[in-house]
Amino acid sequence: MEARAHLRYARIAPRKVSVVLDLIRGQDADKALAILQYTPKAASELLYKLVKSAVANAENNHNMDKDNLYVAECFVTPGPTLKRMRPRAQGRAYRILKRTSHVTVVLKEKE
Repeated sequence: MEARAHLRYARIAPRKVSVVLDLIRGQDADKALAILQYTPKAASELLYKLVKSAVANAENNHNMDKDNLYVAECFVTPGPTLKRMRPRAQGRAYRILKRTSHVTVVLKEKE
């Protein structure tokens, strides 16, 4: 039995999110939330809400015990990239890529 939560189209680059995901992979749900709460990264606030959502899904939808949950899987995949233009000297334009992310967190119960 597993509980999932998805975050789609988050306006943050996937490589920034994956650094924070590496910190919580395999941790207990409570410990993962504590790590995210005190990690000074932009992605940690988004992931904190996502893990809390996954815990709520586990409790309400799958009748799992909150104390036995751990982060079994967590991964990020790139979403669509927003292309923007930046004016440069002599009438030129440089492209700015604003990347988005799709994040998935899977919680399972310890045996």
